[in-house]
Amino acid sequence: MSEELTQNSGSNYSASSIQVLEGLEAVRKRPAMYIGDISEKGLHHLVYEVVDNSIDEALAGYCTHIEVTINEDNSITVQDNGRGIPVDFHQKEKKSALEVVMTVLHAGGKFDKGSYKVSGGLHGVGVSCVNALSTHMITNVFRNGKVYQQEYACGKPLYPVKEVGTTDLTGTRQTFWPDASIFTVTEYKYSILQARMRELAYLNKGITITLTDKRVKEDDGSYKQEVFHSEEGVKEFVRFLNSNNTPLIDDVIYLNTEKQGIPIECAIMYNTGFRENLHSYVNNINTIEGGTHEAGFRMALTRVLKKYAEESKALEKAKVEISGEDFREGLIAVISVKVAEPQFEGQTKTKLGNNEVSGAVNQAVGEALTNYLEEHPKEAKIIVDKVVLAATARVAARKARESVQRKSPMGGGGLPGKLADCSSRVAEECELFLVEGDSAGGSAKQGRSRQFQAILPLRGKILNVEKAMWHKAFESDEVNNIIQALGVRFGVDGEEDSKKANIDKLRYHKVIIMTDADVDGSHIDTLIMTLFYRYMPEVIQGGHLYIATPPLYKCSKGKISEYCYTDEARQAFIQKYGDGSEQGIHTQRYKGLGEMNPEQLWETTMNPETRILKQVNIENAAEADYIFSMLMGDDVGPRREFIEKNATYANIDA
Repeated sequence: MSEELTQNSGSNYSASSIQVLEGLEAVRKRPAMYIGDISEKGLHHLVYEVVDNSIDEALAGYCTHIEVTINEDNSITVQDNGRGIPVDFHQKEKKSALEVVMTVLHAGGKFDKGSYKVSGGLHGVGVSCVNALSTHMITNVFRNGKVYQQEYACGKPLYPVKEVGTTDLTGTRQTFWPDASIFTVTEYKYSILQARMRELAYLNKGITITLTDKRVKEDDGSYKQEVFHSEEGVKEFVRFLNSNNTPLIDDVIYLNTEKQGIPIECAIMYNTGFRENLHSYVNNINTIEGGTHEAGFRMALTRVLKKYAEESKALEKAKVEISGEDFREGLIAVISVKVAEPQFEGQTKTKLGNNEVSGAVNQAVGEALTNYLEEHPKEAKIIVDKVVLAATARVAARKARESVQRKSPMGGGGLPGKLADCSSRVAEECELFLVEGDSAGGSAKQGRSRQFQAILPLRGKILNVEKAMWHKAFESDEVNNIIQALGVRFGVDGEEDSKKANIDKLRYHKVIIMTDADVDGSHIDTLIMTLFYRYMPEVIQGGHLYIATPPLYKCSKGKISEYCYTDEARQAFIQKYGDGSEQGIHTQRYKGLGEMNPEQLWETTMNPETRILKQVNIENAAEADYIFSMLMGDDVGPRREFIEKNATYANIDA
């Protein structure tokens, strides 16, 4: 981190640093406006908001250790060793600065540039938002040799800030209980917090983040715990993300500098794969929609590599024209920038709009890459040879793609013969079911609502695109059928990237994967999700991809019968209607969709009034990339280890 970020004196961080922008009234009425949603994503966002405050202290140079704990009752505790929130009297608000921070929206030191030059957090709503959405919250501040405390109920203080002891610590401890009357999900997932804490440790090298789950005890009686710490920052991050791939070169091309007042850290690797994986961050926010920093990175990469290839005469033998995207095939990179006043835009407000960042990143990456190529001619030749191969494959892909996209899917011509389309042409109300097998597809066609539900049966397991060159997907009948049915185009007019999916003419706004509730069905789910994640991530980002949930059982006793979607639901039925011996209860196990007649399939899995759909999202792109590479790639070792570690959650059917 540059010295400019740590020049502020701790003694200047006081009540006068806290600026108030607006009140807290609307948070409980419209929580989704402030934290995204009120389900799993929003629930975990509460933790991120609190941790962001600690990260801000670290960025300013005052915090080295952050402890995040999931407590037995599913409450959360976050403690850091920063300066501690100021507790002195706030002149404007006429109360303790701590109470202002905890009870007023958009109040905090990050709005005073003398306290924090840059700060994390996408929405910047602060810890007061967490307070408002918690039934109970306790704040302890360790500062000036004393321990200060205040408690809150639904954002309202229960008593004024008071001294409760002495200490030689500094920092802040926050404990909160999310409001179950607001959130539809109240159970924290360790894996989600694990991914974010690991990411933060990589993005802020030198910081130690401890994650503890007091709901789980290890064999030795200790609580489940992981410690995240990185001395090499994004250089180590990119090695982690590339660990499931075969490196093209062993080196990491790395830079950590500052241009035009913008700290820039970037790490680049190449692997033998066929996709570009660029993960970008602004003030620790994962900018999944890209922005000016990504544009600057791509411009530098293309400019420098193309110049080197031309000067080294490497392109003279190539019979194809080199495009910008060819330089990025097999690329995996992480770029992290710190911007004092970031401007976010885009569908999910995660696209950076600051124009000045593009030039700064372009300059920084260009210099670092030029130096590397000049100092490593052997590795440079390997990269350029990869570029030529990518260009050759791109031409083959274009020919295959053109054969698929020759007819307009909106006109009805060119649609797959197996597709049973719906009568509506209003994409917002239309659904496409991707159904495993012709038998289940037949039942689905008979049981569906023809007005808005289309059925596309899939034969067997589709191509694993993780292991295939880009153009091979367009040679697969099943993949082609999916692409044709959806109306997706690749390559946008005026853009050089032929691999970018254009979903402007997406024919269905719900794409639902419907497979058997067994191991093969789960594998097919993963293959289809891999196809969308690697070729059409825009469908996932737009919230269009879902997985259907067929019932596992039909439990009956006498005239009473219920469909059970989980083992827990089946046990609940047995406890409710059994006589204590599990006698008299008949359980039918559905191993395949084909075992249900059309009426049952409609009633349990397809009827919008009664079905359960799981929406597929990319909450953490870097973690998703790592998981897909590991599960669907060639390296067996990490996949076996992952399955063994997660066997408790796996859908394993005898």
